[in-house]
Amino acid sequence: MAKRQTVNVPQPLRRLIGYARVSTDDQVHDAQMDELRAVGCDRIYREHGSGVSRARPVLTRLLGELAAGDVLVVVRLDRLARSVSHLLKVIEDLEERGVHFRSIRDPIDTSTPQGMFSLQVLGAVAQLERALIAERTKAGIKAAKARGKLPGNPGLRERRPEAIRAVSKAREKMYLDKLIASAQTWLPTVRQLRPQHSWDNVVRVLNRRGHDWTVERLRRAVHRMVREKLAEKALIARSPRRAPEDHLMKLVAAIAIADPDLSLRDIAAQLDQMGERPVRGGKKWQPSSVRDLLDEARRFGLVRD
Repeated sequence: MAKRQTVNVPQPLRRLIGYARVSTDDQVHDAQMDELRAVGCDRIYREHGSGVSRARPVLTRLLGELAAGDVLVVVRLDRLARSVSHLLKVIEDLEERGVHFRSIRDPIDTSTPQGMFSLQVLGAVAQLERALIAERTKAGIKAAKARGKLPGNPGLRERRPEAIRAVSKAREKMYLDKLIASAQTWLPTVRQLRPQHSWDNVVRVLNRRGHDWTVERLRRAVHRMVREKLAEKALIARSPRRAPEDHLMKLVAAIAIADPDLSLRDIAAQLDQMGERPVRGGKKWQPSSVRDLLDEARRFGLVRD
C-alpha cells in the first residue's frame, strides 16, 4: 500500500497591526506610535476622536480589513473602546474571525492563556455591572410606585415634543452604535459587491454567511454609515441595469467575490440551497454550469482573475 504523502501547508504570517487614538486635535500620536513600533507593529492606524465618540471611521475601516492570524495592538484599552461592554463586543467579533487582540499596558493578550483569563475577569465585571444597574432600576421603580408615582417618562405620557425628540435621538444613537459595533462582520462584503451587484444579491450572500438582513434594512444601514462618513458614498450608487436573464450570472459572481476560496462545486451547492433552478434543467446545479456563468461574468467585468 502506498504511503500517504503529507503536505505542509504554509501558515499565514502573523501581522501586528497598531491603532493609535488621541482625543483632541492638539494632541499628538507620537508616544503611542513609539510604543506600537517598539512591539513590532507592521502598520499603524491613527485617529482623532474623543473616548465617547461613536464616529470612528478609521477604527471601523481597520476592523474590517483585519484577517485571520492578525493581532490588533493598542497602547491602552481606553484607546480602543468606549466602555467595557464595547471592548468585549469588539474582541468577541475579532475572535470569531481568528484575529487576536493585545493591549501593551494592560494584561490583555488573547493569544495567551493569561490574557484570556484577564478578559474573562473583565467580562465578569461587566456582567456584574449590568446586574447592579438592573437591580437599582427595579428598586427605583418599586420606590416610585410606593410614593404613588407612575414609572416611565412623564414627558412621553404627556406627549411633550421635546421628550419625544429626546427619545428619538437616543434610539438613533443606539441604532448607530449597534451598526458600528457589527460593521466589521458585514461591511467588507458590501464593499466587495456594491454597487456592481444588486442589494438583493448582496443580502443573499450575507445571509448565507449567517446574517439576517433584508434589502430594506441593509440599504438603511449602509445609507446611515455613509451619512456618518463611516462608509464610501459609492456603495449607495445605482447598480448597472442588466437584463433579467443576467440574474444568475450576477448571483454566481457575487458568491465568488465574497468567498474566493469556494470551488465550482461549492458554489453549485449554495445555489441548490438557495432554491435557484439550474439553467440547463435538472434537479441539481453542476460545476460546469457555474463555470459558464463565471466566464460570462468575467466578460462583463463583474469578476476579475
